[in-house]
Amino acid sequence: MRQHLKLLRACPFFNGLTEEEILATIHCVNGAVIKKQAGEYIFRAGESTTQMGLVLSGKALIIQEDLWGHRNILSNCIPGDFFGEPYAATPGTVLNISVVAEEPCEIMLVEVRRLLSSCSNSCEHHQRITRNLVAVLAKKILILNDKITHMSQRTTREKLLSYLSAESIRQESLHFDIPYDRQHLADFLCVERAAMSVELSKLQKEGILKTNRNHFDLYI
Repeated sequence: MRQHLKLLRACPFFNGLTEEEILATIHCVNGAVIKKQAGEYIFRAGESTTQMGLVLSGKALIIQEDLWGHRNILSNCIPGDFFGEPYAATPGTVLNISVVAEEPCEIMLVEVRRLLSSCSNSCEHHQRITRNLVAVLAKKILILNDKITHMSQRTTREKLLSYLSAESIRQESLHFDIPYDRQHLADFLCVERAAMSVELSKLQKEGILKTNRNHFDLYI
């Protein structure tokens, strides 16, 4: 686990902890590392879990799928991102999302019940990481609120502009990269890829934006 300490120290979940406190916490919550290949499921809808995951390397997608294979991407997880916290914190809750590896990745799974239970040593770092978990959950709520804002727009064009505007504000630049390719962006916004491509072409002709793969330049 020591080889991942640089990443773990930068992770909000371990904010304010020393390296030794991080290692002690991982031991306390039964941290275990697993490897997944691209396309393999980490969590699957319909199951339940007592663990949440932390991406150590590679990428994973949090998705919802229906019986016909239609996919709605909820979020993209890169190294340092957590997933599954709300489900792990409420034992017995059935997952209505799946988490799938977008590329080969390493995932650390931790037992949330061990984190939420009182530490026998009443250690300060245990209390701090519990507070950090609350902050991580709050951030996830804000991200979900942003997605709801984009999804509430009536047209594909409006959904695109809502998302790109939010990304521009978040990254504090009119020139930025997004974490999705075209198909993933369409899945994230719940629109047809062909319709989205048409709207992107129109927006470029109107001089509102330029795009190359996942890079965007906005003009106001």
